[in-house]
Amino acid sequence: MEIKPFKVEEWMNAYEMEAVYNIAETCVDSITVNELISIDGTNPEDFLREIGKKKLTYGHIEGSPEFRQLVANLYHSVAPENVLVMNGAIGANFLVFYSLIKPGDHVVSVHPTYQQLYDVPASFGANVDLLRLLPENNYLPDLNELRSIVNDKTKLICINNPNNPSGAVMGKEILEEIVEIAKSCGAFILCDEVYRGLWQDDNASISSIVDLYDKGIVTQSMSKVFSLAGLRLGWIAAPNEVITECLKHRDYTTISCGMLDDILAVHALKNYDKVLERSRKIVKDNLAILDEWVHKEDVISYVKPRAGTTAMLKYNLPVTSEEFCIGLFKSNGAFLTPGSCFDMEGYVRIGYACDTKVLIEGLENVSDYIHTLY
Repeated sequence: MEIKPFKVEEWMNAYEMEAVYNIAETCVDSITVNELISIDGTNPEDFLREIGKKKLTYGHIEGSPEFRQLVANLYHSVAPENVLVMNGAIGANFLVFYSLIKPGDHVVSVHPTYQQLYDVPASFGANVDLLRLLPENNYLPDLNELRSIVNDKTKLICINNPNNPSGAVMGKEILEEIVEIAKSCGAFILCDEVYRGLWQDDNASISSIVDLYDKGIVTQSMSKVFSLAGLRLGWIAAPNEVITECLKHRDYTTISCGMLDDILAVHALKNYDKVLERSRKIVKDNLAILDEWVHKEDVISYVKPRAGTTAMLKYNLPVTSEEFCIGLFKSNGAFLTPGSCFDMEGYVRIGYACDTKVLIEGLENVSDYIHTLY
């Protein structure tokens, strides 16, 4: 098995911990343990006292019954037995590919997106075609192109909704057309939905792929929307046949996820509306700040995100995206992700859902650096 370096993760690993203004992070500003516990009025000391009585066993192998039920409640057509806990969405995605993809299978993935969604199936011997999401089309897929790409060997179509890095959203009409295309060749659809719920439009109601298609597979996590990346907990929601296959393969890679993580995730899921309210306020307030900044900077333009925590900023400067980001970092500690990590030279990715003060000061430092370049 050969696999390409994971460009965005290598970039984050190299610089993130030393960043002064981390405006590359893709999670909503992280919540503390005490903030999480007390979000519904629970006394943190009482909560932690009860946890202190727990024996640190493996716990429930497939996820606690309460966790699986609460996750199932996030969808219209998912039962608890169709939910499988994993170590983050990255673990969930990997397990789906490990369980379903064989050499010679055909996989289609949108691009740009999280590199895992196309390079992992390629490493398992799949023939992978990329469906380009272009800024001139608001980073939405060309469905005629998708129709021309699929064939009788297409095993899986991979999408990411809302999209990282662009913040684009496929509405129900587009999703239903993708379902019809998948049905035409009998393919599964894997939708990475880690940013689902972080809409900019208060009236948005975007269906999950698992509620639209009987061969739809969803991966999600506690990291982005719930601001709980430190739990390293995510899940797969999928048809019985997929869960069965995933369980068989999971035995070789994962015994269980952490029981303490499960307990805290259950508390967050019980308070989903409160957590989501906090997260959506951050992304809406911060995108307004970013939008104002973009319109003031002559060399910066973008397709305004409709959801999620990230945006691709196009810059008009005579440097590569990596040169821009390294120069910025060395100049004042502001940290962005080069577009080269997404095969989009001339762009940088910003994560705007960080602490608002960090965003404001980070953008000020980006402006200062830009002004030194021209």
